[in-house]
Amino acid sequence: MPGILKPDLIQIESELGINNRASIIEPVQHPVLAYNSVHLYIKRDDLLHPVISGNKWRKLKYTLRYALTHGHQHLISMGGAYSNHLHALAYIGHKLNLKTTGLIRGEESNQDNQTLSDLRKWGMTLEFVSRSNFRELRKYRTHDAEPAKQYNGFWIPEGGASQDALRGVAEILKEIDMEFDTLALACGTGTTLAGLAKKLPRPQQVLGFSALKGGGFLEKDVKKLLKDKSVNNWSINFDYHFGGFAKNSDELTSFVNEFESYNDIPLEPIYNGKMLFGLLDMIKNERFKKGQTIIAIHTGGLQGDRN
Repeated sequence: MPGILKPDLIQIESELGINNRASIIEPVQHPVLAYNSVHLYIKRDDLLHPVISGNKWRKLKYTLRYALTHGHQHLISMGGAYSNHLHALAYIGHKLNLKTTGLIRGEESNQDNQTLSDLRKWGMTLEFVSRSNFRELRKYRTHDAEPAKQYNGFWIPEGGASQDALRGVAEILKEIDMEFDTLALACGTGTTLAGLAKKLPRPQQVLGFSALKGGGFLEKDVKKLLKDKSVNNWSINFDYHFGGFAKNSDELTSFVNEFESYNDIPLEPIYNGKMLFGLLDMIKNERFKKGQTIIAIHTGGLQGDRN
């Protein structure tokens, strides 16, 4: 792959083993749905790839092509110790023989898990930064920003948040061949929500569920990504974070187990478990009209449940 002047996405996806046809749409079974006469389906983007699953690949594909087209062989990004984004990026670097560097939030001495172990196994150089410095890194949004100069490579913002990412996640809409009223998904950076909202025809709506406590900044970030005040077909619910990012509870664990007993669909409690808990709770409390159809996007990230 290194040295190709105009990398072809089909070739890149073949090298990585991405299977776009695997992302099927399945009906969800749950007593709450029948009782409230709401139809819920799930778009199985977790099936795209066992490692680079869901919106991780959607957000990275055009960024990666741009980097390779312009001869970059070193990809640098940032994330937490459980970052699905860095996990996907490290694997991509490993498979395509690219150098990768991950800037990790927090002190190294306090963090050891299977995600970080995979990053090291796949050759990613890890640098742990203080939480205050990590917040400063969030302001760098372009590929040639200060971190790119400092580390002599190609900078990818946290979660892959960029205009190239919006193009990638919007392709989800091309794979939905049924009528619906609302798309629902979990939010970490708001990038996937922004990409869908930008291309979704009215009056259809996109509903995000924040996985973060104090995630009010997501609305501001989504507006920055959209760059268009007329796009108002989206909203974010902040009521189902369960105490914060990667926080869990007996109630959430019980829900995930119950959901998986009704549906042969694996969940994790960090993103998709919270989203579906919130969605079914809203349906239970009649926040959706009877007869409406909702499609939930399974954004992958199942690896986060190992830690």
